[in-house]
Amino acid sequence: MTGNPIDELPKWIISVDRRLILLEYLKYHNIAKASDIAHETERSTQNVSRALKEFEDRGLLECLTPDKTTWKRYVLTDMGRKVLEKMEGKYL
Repeated sequence: MTGNPIDELPKWIISVDRRLILLEYLKYHNIAKASDIAHETERSTQNVSRALKEFEDRGLLECLTPDKTTWKRYVLTDMGRKVLEKMEGKYL
């Protein structure tokens, strides 16, 4: 990515449904867990886990329980909150 990531990340998020679904979930929940999101959005846990990992790799989420292999909990980072604010009303 070049330029300001805050400006480019919305395009990356809306390009794949699971990312948009994850951000929509995070709009209403402070802590994200793959199984909870999967249940609420009727997506597979694997699909949601992949989105969580993608967000974490881009610095949008931080894992609160990195030592666990399952039932990991995630929260938005400062950058993640900025992207959410930028997209609110336009895509969410």
